[in-house]
Amino acid sequence: MNKRNFALAIVALLVGIFLVNLFQDQQEKKEKEEAAQLAKESMDLSNAEQGLAKGDRAPDFELTTLAGETVKLSDYKGKKVILNFWATWCPPCKAEMPHMQKYYEKNAEKENVEILAVNLTSMDDGKDKVQEFADGYELTFPIPLDVDGAIGEEYRAFTIPTTYMVDTKGLIQHKIVGPMNEDMMGEMVSGMD
Repeated sequence: MNKRNFALAIVALLVGIFLVNLFQDQQEKKEKEEAAQLAKESMDLSNAEQGLAKGDRAPDFELTTLAGETVKLSDYKGKKVILNFWATWCPPCKAEMPHMQKYYEKNAEKENVEILAVNLTSMDDGKDKVQEFADGYELTFPIPLDVDGAIGEEYRAFTIPTTYMVDTKGLIQHKIVGPMNEDMMGEMVSGMD
């Protein structure tokens, strides 16, 4: 290979690296903009569309977690709560779980946030499948089991995943129907007291 061809190959390689980096930056920017837009749209939902409206007190409940502990939503008063309803067979639920775990690991303590991922066990394939799912995704946040479906129904989690953002006073601030990512969770949590 002569010097000219070698120089052209180096230039082509550098241009390729530049274009790949530019494309990745644009993708990240687009994903952040989409997350911000989804967060804004969720905040703007009318009361009729939300079921439980912004500003309503989140209905308290008591459930047993996958780990066998009893939890009540009211136990978390003073914390911001991401209250997520999901099932193991749900593809969008599978898509958001890694984002929820990363967000939890990075932000739970510093942002005063707890994630309660309520498994709709009455619609799922049993506790063993839920455990297998939690182990597979290495989930470390509490997973309450809605064995009879009453809590999912009360929160109108008819489409899953459905997530409520509950502030430190126990008031609903947002409802999200569909999967979330880390940026979206951060955007919503940062806007709550």
